[in-house]
Amino acid sequence: MDNAKLQIQRREKDEFFRMHPQSPLTPEQQDKFTSLSYYDYNPDLDLTTTIEPIADGQFVPIQTTTGDVRRYKRYGKFSFMVDGQEVTLTLYEADTGFFLPFVDAGSGTETYPAGRYLEPEYLGDNRFHIDLNNAYNPYCAYSDGWSCPITPAENRLKVALKAGEKVPEGDWVEKSA
Repeated sequence: MDNAKLQIQRREKDEFFRMHPQSPLTPEQQDKFTSLSYYDYNPDLDLTTTIEPIADGQFVPIQTTTGDVRRYKRYGKFSFMVDGQEVTLTLYEADTGFFLPFVDAGSGTETYPAGRYLEPEYLGDNRFHIDLNNAYNPYCAYSDGWSCPITPAENRLKVALKAGEKVPEGDWVEKSA
């Protein structure tokens, strides 16, 4: 995705949060909402990559912010470079599609402490489009009424991924993120 398309997508998302009845925000939050905070577009973090499948494909339990447990299949791993460092992430599969939760080094300051998510696009033959510029905060970043998967330890990075959504800021946020 190029920067122009990303900016359109972000404006549409902000409008959804502000106006739509299915927004993750409460009506009180919607009244105060201005926009989400985003990093600038980073073309280096718009990846098309081949996933190295995990042979055993085991299902793993992932705890949620409310104490529930969801099961995800460990689908595969991929590596890429960030600021001269190679990083590796594990991609999961659920009934609804592919799921990439991660926490980066900016967590708790620039990004949401519990991490961010992506749903990579499957291109066939274990190839995926993984655009980290689309990384988003889980709904539990906006209020306590949501149950969100907690990022597994294997996807907690020591480098900052400066792409996608930043930590929510403003008087519309119900809790400190």
